[in-house]
This record gives sequence, structure tokens and C-alpha cells, in this order.
Amino acid sequence: MHILHIETGRNLYGGALQVLYLLRGLRERGVENILVCSTGSDISRAAAPYADVRTMPMKGELDVSFGLRLIRFIKNSRPDLIHVHSRRGADIWGAFAARSRHVPAVITRRVDNPEPALLARLKYRYYERIVVISEGIRRVLLSEGVPADKIVCVPSAVDARRFAVPCDRQWFLREFGLLPTHRTIAMIAQFIPRKGHRVLIDAAPQILAGCPAARFILFGKGPLEKEIQRLCARKRIADKVIFGGFRDDLERILPCLDLVVHPAEMEGLGVSLLQAAAAGVPIVASRVGGIPEIVYDGVNGYLVEAGDVGGMTARMTGILLNPEHAGRLGSAGLELVRYRFSIDAMVNGNLAVYREGLSKRKPGRDDSSAART
Repeated sequence: MHILHIETGRNLYGGALQVLYLLRGLRERGVENILVCSTGSDISRAAAPYADVRTMPMKGELDVSFGLRLIRFIKNSRPDLIHVHSRRGADIWGAFAARSRHVPAVITRRVDNPEPALLARLKYRYYERIVVISEGIRRVLLSEGVPADKIVCVPSAVDARRFAVPCDRQWFLREFGLLPTHRTIAMIAQFIPRKGHRVLIDAAPQILAGCPAARFILFGKGPLEKEIQRLCARKRIADKVIFGGFRDDLERILPCLDLVVHPAEMEGLGVSLLQAAAAGVPIVASRVGGIPEIVYDGVNGYLVEAGDVGGMTARMTGILLNPEHAGRLGSAGLELVRYRFSIDAMVNGNLAVYREGLSKRKPGRDDSSAART
């Protein structure tokens, strides 16, 4: 089986990290992978052991030249199937290129933000299957009129072994300028409006009133970072909030945290939450999108309504003040991840989608490469 993957994300987290896990797992199962990715992207280097990597410039959703380059590349590489992993134009041009060369294609949808129903129906009609990473995303697509028989749920995965490691406490305290008595709350998300940073900062003064030892670490980058820093200053909590930037060593950081919070307005699933659960960290998050498929209320954390500052405050403070309860929540999260979100399950789920997509090949297409499956 010869699969062409298209991933245009530049940083190796979230969806791009899932693609890397998939490429590795498929390679172990004898699948030949080609990866088309953006020039200069992190995944172009990381995926080299598992795929024939080809980089292309990608200038955005209206980059017609990207679509034309894809068509030429598909003609020359002759894949059995195309898997589009990202949006930002790759979803449109991937479908266009695959259809022009009569190659079956599938697409992964990782976000739950709605699209105009007409656009969704037109775009997804050219894909054999739409792989969603949560039931929450499935519901969004169904509401936009996408046929139910086209949608398959294959949850994202986490390498649980990578995160289930002991905390290097001394390193952690030095790295972030903390004291041994501090209780740490982290948020791991891009600084964009829908991630809900404002909710956490609004809750912070009340959390500090109940737990003065609390310290907040915000990991990530994005256009709202400076604005959130100014908000912290206005609320006079700037000395209690650490802006940690983008980190590629979360497996070293997560086991040392007391709590992970995710007050998003919408979320497809939340890979950072899977990682937190794999590290045995309790979670407080919004009851939106696919988050309830990771955070089981009262089991490995708590869910609150999006924007509910009071509810967020109460749940976070309760966990911080009760370490034994926090430990039970964290242990339950680790078991959940091992059971439901393994890399093997994700790889096998996608492989089943490929086989189904290939079974729908149009008669007359050259199947010579498929014989290598």
C-alpha cells in the first residue's frame, strides 16, 4: 500500500504530531508513505525515517500554485490513496488534486469550528471518508449536511510511555523559578481567542485568594499573548503568571504539574489534554467539542460550562487544596489514556479507513502499486 500524506502545519505539535505517530505506525506495518509538507516545517525533518518527504511552498488557502504542484507530484508518484491531514487550503487543493488524477482520498478533520454548510458539502463530497478525531466533530459535520456514512471517528493518540515518567522536581523548580511550596496550574494552548485564556486569568485572583501558593504557567504562542500579559498586569497577578512559550519537552514538564486547565470555547479533542492525562495530571476543562471524550467529569478531572469563571475557580481550587483527591483523578486519567487513546488503536483505525477507501477504486485504474500491500 502506497499512501501520500499532505500536512501543511509548520510546528510539530497537535495535528502534525499525530501525523508523525501515524507515519511511524504505518511504516512498521509495511505501508509505504510519502509526505508532502511545507518547506521549512518541523515535520519535514522528524518524518524522514518513516516516509519519503517532499517539501513544497504553501502560501495559504488561495495558493493555486500549490494545487498545481500537487497534481504534478501525484501524477509522478502514483499513490494508491491520498490522506489530507490539515486545513488552511490543503483540504481544498488536496481534494482537487486527487480528483483530477482519479486517486481516492480521505481527510482528517481535527477542529470543531463550524463551516458554511454549502462549503462543507461541496468540499467533503470529493473525499471517500472524513476521519474525525472526536464524536463532537462528527456532530458538527452532521449538522452541516455531510452524509453520516462518510464520517469515521478515529480518536487522536498519545504516547503514554513518554509522559508516564517521574518528575525531576529540582529541575522543574529551577526552570520556572518556583518554590517547593508552589502549586502549579498549566494551560497549554495557542494564544488565540477560542482557547479561553481570558477565563483563566479572570479566575486567577479568586483562585489565589483560596490558594495563595498557586502559580500559573501558560505554554504556547500566538497573537493574543501580549494582550493576555497586559490583562495579567491590570489584575495585578503578573508576578503569579509565567509565560512559558512553546516547549518541545512537555514530557519532562507535565509530570511535575499539579493541574492542567483548558477553558476553551471550542475544541476538536485536545492533544495537550491527552498528554496531561498520560502524565497522571488532573484536568479542569470546558464542556465543549471533544473534550468530554477525554475528561470524564468526576473521574479524571472536571468539566464546566465554557466561560463559567465561577465554576472554573471552584473546581480548580478544590483540586489544589486536596492533593489526595488530585492523585486519584490523575491515576484514573492515565488508565483512560492507555485504554482508549493508544497509538496502535489510532494507526489501525486509519489503516481500516484506507482499506475501505481502496475498495471503492474506480474500475480500470492501475493497481500495480496496490499489490505491494
